Amino acid sequence: MAAQTAQEPRGGSFIEPLTGSAIVAQDLAASYGSHPVWSRARFAIPSGSFTAILGPNGAGKSTLIRMILGQLAPAAGRLEVLGQQPRRGNPNIGYVPQGSAFDPELSIRGRDFVDLGVDGHRWGVRLGGRHKAAALASGAIDAVGASGYADRALGSLSGGEQQRLMLAQALVGQPRLLLMDEPLSHLDVRNQGAIVQLITHVARERNLTVLLIAHDVNLLLPHIDLVLYMAHGRLAMGKPAEIITSERLTEIYSSPVEVLTDSRGRVFVVGLEEEVSHPHA
Repeated sequence: MAAQTAQEPRGGSFIEPLTGSAIVAQDLAASYGSHPVWSRARFAIPSGSFTAILGPNGAGKSTLIRMILGQLAPAAGRLEVLGQQPRRGNPNIGYVPQGSAFDPELSIRGRDFVDLGVDGHRWGVRLGGRHKAAALASGAIDAVGASGYADRALGSLSGGEQQRLMLAQALVGQPRLLLMDEPLSHLDVRNQGAIVQLITHVARERNLTVLLIAHDVNLLLPHIDLVLYMAHGRLAMGKPAEIITSERLTEIYSSPVEVLTDSRGRVFVVGLEEEVSHPHA
């Protein structure tokens, strides 16, 4: 189901909770203190779908992730995550936070780092026993193709290898929903493509719903089902071909935006100063 722009929802219809929807937002608003971020967001993200969250810096992309994780309460409206209100430490959610590469001096083994995710949502003594935890960690490591270097120090690994182990840690609890905050930002183009293909494969194998924040949509276009675009306090969601158009982005921004496609099918968004410095290309 496509979301409407936050300022003027078309038709004014109210989104009812949907069977088969992993996330439902109804007139949702976000703010930090008295500072509004966005408002009147209405969308439903189907279970098992792959959604890219796009928009300029400061548009509120990470804010939405924090709300889904239960770290930030809605300023208004309703948010339903996996059929419930958001709550901290939900074991059904796997999360890869935004961040740079690990310190080269970090000596923890990759396998031990992944193992920390088994009970990452709990306090106190590990439940289920060491053997079960080790089996879950090994399964997650195998799923991301990292078994060949999982016993090496995390700080000694390449950016692509570290990103695979971060993904493994998010998967180790066998979640239903996977949230990723700019997992491609510190990787070269080759590793970016490999990670996107890996995420797609793992999501299909495990029937995951994926939300991924990114600046560059081109690598994602062959893989994603939906785009959630944020800008200037507005949100719009739909299929990439519906949202990433000159007409729709001009509507979202209330400013002229032009979407260009080159001979290789790459998409370029131009016309805004913040998009020139971080183009989707």
